[in-house]
Order: sequence, then structure tokens, then C-alpha cells
Amino acid sequence: MTAKPTCPAPEALGPTITIGEILVEIMAEEPGDGFLQPLALIGPYPSGAPAIFIDQVAKMGGAAGIIAAVGRDDFGEVNVRRLARDGVDTSAISRSASLPTGTAFVRYRPDGGRDFVFNIAHSAAGDLAMTDPVRALIERAGHLHVMGTALSIPRAWPILTAALDTVKRRGGSVSFDPNLRKELMSAEITERFATVLAATDLFLPSEAEIFLAGEAADVDTAAAALIARGVAEVVVKRGARGATRYASGSTLECPAFGVTEIDPTGAGDCFGASYVTARRLGHGPEAALRLAAAAGARNVTLRGPMEGTSTLAELHELMSSGEEA
Repeated sequence: MTAKPTCPAPEALGPTITIGEILVEIMAEEPGDGFLQPLALIGPYPSGAPAIFIDQVAKMGGAAGIIAAVGRDDFGEVNVRRLARDGVDTSAISRSASLPTGTAFVRYRPDGGRDFVFNIAHSAAGDLAMTDPVRALIERAGHLHVMGTALSIPRAWPILTAALDTVKRRGGSVSFDPNLRKELMSAEITERFATVLAATDLFLPSEAEIFLAGEAADVDTAAAALIARGVAEVVVKRGARGATRYASGSTLECPAFGVTEIDPTGAGDCFGASYVTARRLGHGPEAALRLAAAAGARNVTLRGPMEGTSTLAELHELMSSGEEA
């Protein structure tokens, strides 16, 4: 019989795990439009939404592991070394002999927008398999975090469904960051989205992404519908306007911290990871939201998506000295 999880399951049950892409990010040093002329570039920076998330879990002191694939190249090695250094279990990261590590070239426009050149679809990011190390990590996991990007990786889906079943059977919990645009919701992705959402205990959408879960007049109504369907907590990320947590019979607001933004990539991943980890370590919702807001804020102050992952001490320092927006 499947045990009913707390939300999220306590740290003692086993590590937080995630599944998905690892890549490097290479950034143009000067703002502008696109990559149509020679540019000075800086990088490679370790990246990939699941990798940023799990690195933040480990930096905060949570047990953490990732199921992913990289190439047998320096871009893969820089990621694996960073994750291992920060305390992530990297035993379930495979190394493809034929495909390179995924890449993302990024240039900021003067208006703050970004242009990307990706190689993920034809990289090692999708070269996943149910190996013995993958099975071993899943079998001891206490919490599974699903990034919406993983729903579009064909070889990730059978691993993800196995992890959902195993974690739930053990009495563990599931968090879900949709991290998807409506335009990417094909019939297959929509079906997978619904499968994950049905198993979700903690939903972590942006204001726009919450409507992927169903039609609603506004964010409050959408959150209430999710709670009625059995999601224990909905935490809506509102960027510079903070975040809102919804649970049965309660709503909790948390302002953002005012910081100077340098690079926003990874802020939402750090927010979600910090909230999940704080709750698993025994913090209440209000304290967890504050830590999550601090993590998202601190992340944007450093160049490189994983450069701003934070320890608990660094988060407390920002919380004690920073101003709320």
C-alpha cells in the first residue's frame, strides 16, 4: 500500500533527486542583438535547470542526486566536478561516447531580453538509460523534483515514470516546476504534464505557468482548483513581486529582496530548490518562503546560472542585510 506523504517528505526518508538536462552556458560579454558578428564570449558556466536546482539543494545541506547525461568532454567534466564539489551525488550521470554535452549560447539585448543558440536536442542531454546507478538512486530517494523540460526528452520519460512510482511507494513526495511555455504543449507533452501533476504534492509555477494546469479566471482561482484536486501546496513565483503560497484554507505572501540584477538565469530554479529543501529540513512555510526568496535574489546578482547557488549561511547573510522590494 502506498504511504501518504507529508509535503514535502522529511529529509530522513532519502535524498531529493531530479532528472534532466545538463549543459554549459556561454555568454556574450556585451549586450546586443543576436550572434551575427564576432563577439567576445565568457564561459563555460555549468547550467541546465535540473542541474541548477539540485546544486542549490546540496549547497543548502540537503541530500541530493541527479539522473542525467553529459558528453566525454570538458563541458561535461566542468558540470560533474561542480555538482560533486557542492555535494550532489553524481553516480547516476552517464557519459556519452558519441554525443557532446549540451550547450547554450546567450546574449542579452539592451532591453533585458535574451537571444539563445541551443544544442540540446542533438547532445548527450537526451542520452539517458535505466542503468544500475540510476535504479539505485531512485530506490533510495525521498523526494522527486520534476522540471517541465524533462517532459520533452523521450528517453527521460520512462525513467521519470519509474521514479514517480518508486518515490510514491516509499511514502516520498513530488514537486513540479512546469518550466514550459504554452506553445510547447503538444498532445504528448500535455498528457505527460497531466500524469506528473496528478502525482504532485508541491507545484511551483510562475504566474503564467499556473494556467497550464487548467483554465481559470485568475491565479487565485487556479491555485484553489489545484488544491481541490489534491495538490498540497502551490507556490507561485512572481519575480520582483515576490511569491505566494497557497494551501488548504491559507494563503501566504512573501516579498522579494531588492537586488541589482546581473543574470536572471537560474533564479526560479534556486527559489524552488531552496523552498523544497527548507521544508524537507523542517522549516515552516513562512521561513521556507523567505529562504527561497533570498536564494532567487542572490542568484541574479552573479554572472552564470549556477554561480549564484547559495549556502544557508549566505542566504541568512542576505536576509539580515538585504531590503525587501
